[in-house]
Amino acid sequence: MKKYISRLLALVLVAAITLVGCAGSSTTALLTGNYSQDTLAVVDSLRTAILLPEDAPEKIEAQGQAREIINEFIARYRRDNSVTTLGSFTTMRTALNALAGHYSSYPNRPIPDKLKQRLELEFPTTNGA
Repeated sequence: MKKYISRLLALVLVAAITLVGCAGSSTTALLTGNYSQDTLAVVDSLRTAILLPEDAPEKIEAQGQAREIINEFIARYRRDNSVTTLGSFTTMRTALNALAGHYSSYPNRPIPDKLKQRLELEFPTTNGA
């Protein structure tokens, strides 16, 4: 009897871990696992968040999505040795860190023009290659 209870407990634990592990965030669907496509998707999302006027009703949602996609992108690719050696990844990581730092430190302030210009200069060099 004790043998069956321990097996049942193990089965319940495996099921619980599986269900918790499968529950992902909504941005997981935005990233495909293809570095080139994901880089372009991140740049597009960030441009949308940056270029929206401050009084736009969707600005807060766009900034939230930008923060999520930054976290997802960095988490997915920071340990991928085939990607971390690319110049585009280094440039992308620098741009993402700058924008994430602004969102963390000054969440209610507009993005300074100097940071916008810097990001626009760096985005074309992150073509995913």
